[in-house]
Amino acid sequence: MTQTAQAAVGSVALVGAGPGDPELITMKGARLMQAADVVVYDNLVAPGILDLASPTADRIFVGKMAGNHTLPQEEICQLLVDKALEGKFVVRLKGGDPFVFGRGGEEVDVLMSAGIPVEIVPGVTAALGAAASFGFPLTHRDHAQSCVFVTGHLKDHTVDLDWPALARPGQTVVIYMGVTGLETISTRLQEAGLPGDTPAALVYRATWPNQKIFPGTLHTLPEVARDNKVKPPTLIVIGSVVRLMTKHTAE
Repeated sequence: MTQTAQAAVGSVALVGAGPGDPELITMKGARLMQAADVVVYDNLVAPGILDLASPTADRIFVGKMAGNHTLPQEEICQLLVDKALEGKFVVRLKGGDPFVFGRGGEEVDVLMSAGIPVEIVPGVTAALGAAASFGFPLTHRDHAQSCVFVTGHLKDHTVDLDWPALARPGQTVVIYMGVTGLETISTRLQEAGLPGDTPAALVYRATWPNQKIFPGTLHTLPEVARDNKVKPPTLIVIGSVVRLMTKHTAE
């Protein structure tokens, strides 16, 4: 590659948009949004956050929903590379945090392999937004000395987790992308020794205007999901900290 060609290469910033509330994006994330030539964004990014981008910036939607991918992950990665090689400054805007179940690591690998400069800007992940919105701590000296984030939707579409580790007492378990596998999650955790009466909740679209929480127990959670027709994007929160919530807004 010639020196002239090298000078023409742009860069990419992976920016965490936060859980939904536009005011929860970081100041750095907002500044980079305003400077972007291209914004590549997911379906969990609130419209108010996109409003931070320059009116002249290209906005490209690449959102993923269950069974409906606008672009496969490989094509998203190639899109980022192509736009940067055009000399553009690209903001890859992701709901929550890029490195918490956001496939940011996969995108960074591809970009670095292509010689594209990459910057990472962290964001407030959905579990933190849920805890703040509904007033329950993720850790508490009397309830949970640790907090575990896991995904309930693996690359091969199975739900195969370390059930004994997740069933340990004294911790909060937050499961992302787990609603479709909720029956399996509830059953396997109980089989691993976590009592069925352990407090639990489903949190739908934390920090968004239409956010809701559906309390229950580990045993009743599948029934709660069916009765309320709960759909993604929803977090599963399991642990006694759920009892400490200050708001009950399942409607």
